[in-house]
Amino acid sequence: MPYFDAASAAPPHPVARQALLAALDEGWADPARLHREGRRARLLLDAARETAAEAVGCRPDELSFTPSGTRALHDGIAGALAGRRRTGRHLVVSAVEHSAVLHSADALEADGGGVTRVGVDRTGLVDPAEYAAALRPDTALAALQSANHETGTEQPVAEVASLCRAAGVPLLVDAAQSLGWGPVPEGWSLLTASAHKWGGPAGVGLLAVRKGTRFSPPGPVDEREAGRAPGFPALPAIVAAAASLRAVRAEADAEAARLRALVDRVRARVPALVPDVEVVGHPARRLPHIVTFSCLYVDGEALLHALDREGFSVSSGSSCTSSTLEPSHVLRAMGVLSEGNVRVSLPRGALEADVERFLEVLPGVVEGVRRHLGAPAEAPAPAGGAPEVVVDALGKRCPIPVIELAKVFDRVPVGGLVTVLSDDAAARLDVPAWCDMRGQEYVGERVVEGGVGYTVRRVS
Repeated sequence: MPYFDAASAAPPHPVARQALLAALDEGWADPARLHREGRRARLLLDAARETAAEAVGCRPDELSFTPSGTRALHDGIAGALAGRRRTGRHLVVSAVEHSAVLHSADALEADGGGVTRVGVDRTGLVDPAEYAAALRPDTALAALQSANHETGTEQPVAEVASLCRAAGVPLLVDAAQSLGWGPVPEGWSLLTASAHKWGGPAGVGLLAVRKGTRFSPPGPVDEREAGRAPGFPALPAIVAAAASLRAVRAEADAEAARLRALVDRVRARVPALVPDVEVVGHPARRLPHIVTFSCLYVDGEALLHALDREGFSVSSGSSCTSSTLEPSHVLRAMGVLSEGNVRVSLPRGALEADVERFLEVLPGVVEGVRRHLGAPAEAPAPAGGAPEVVVDALGKRCPIPVIELAKVFDRVPVGGLVTVLSDDAAARLDVPAWCDMRGQEYVGERVVEGGVGYTVRRVS
């Protein structure tokens, strides 16, 4: 069964498995003890730290191992804010950061601090000038991912780091998605990553803090990992994480070129094979293995289940696939179509034949989901009719409000209006996206009883 969800968790690299088994035999003792077994464990821990630090591009004594990438982000942000509390309690983040960063930002605001969330364009890219404009005299920390987890868009880390350095603000970079493909550009002050993103074992994160960066570890300070990750280290997993990082980086250039060619094929052929599809993310500044697209009139959860039945494991940022019924904060910030969203993230070693079969299967799967939901088979033909139609889609979720819009659109003449009433947050993205894809005019929204009215004008 082809696994196309490597951005969530990459399959274990063979080197990780070998190193883990070896370290279980040799690295089970406490590396803080002075006896023979402890010294042996300490040697393994030191070697793993040196290996990981070389890949990160920092000194070994600047790098700590944490229980996860999320823990590294939480502790990195909290420690940097605490270390610079005399400067202020203002944090700058991009609107498309990992949810762990945004949760830390929410916690800071709840505690009386300030947060500026810098927006992105439709490709998910931050404008360095807008980021610089968000920096203030009381800014204690800025955070910017190296590449987005959902779309693969690579951020201008070097430019933003230079601007932060000029303003005297440390920059934390979430490198979880990119570190396996290459080092992060210079200029960062703190860096985090997660081993399961590159084929290492889950339960190992990295937190690097450059010398000279003010940092005060949150919570009670432990004697291990420079006080930044209390508790007994998961040494076998740490050894496996470092060994696999070195292995994937050695293969990165060749594998990136191979996977980029396969992703380019998906990006080009999906819109040609499936009507009403929007490929999202930056067309050039992106990781080699991720492609994300959204399909009109499609329930994301139904689409994922249908692809799973065909043997393909993919993921989605659609609101229909989450318990919150809220669209992905990344897609929302980009202002792109959220429903029927599919993220294909190819693992190392992904086969060309599997990608080709995915492209063969996808059109029929999408058509089947649309047919089940009663979506229109084609764009409405021009016709006369009432000057305005109101569609009551209150209480209906996922793609249904847009499907109802498409069904009635031919009832209004050119210049006429259709207003869709919806209480689903996804409609705020999907109705304007439908207009862009159909060449119609999105007039705007207004509050109505029970929800929001989204108005579209027919221009052709």
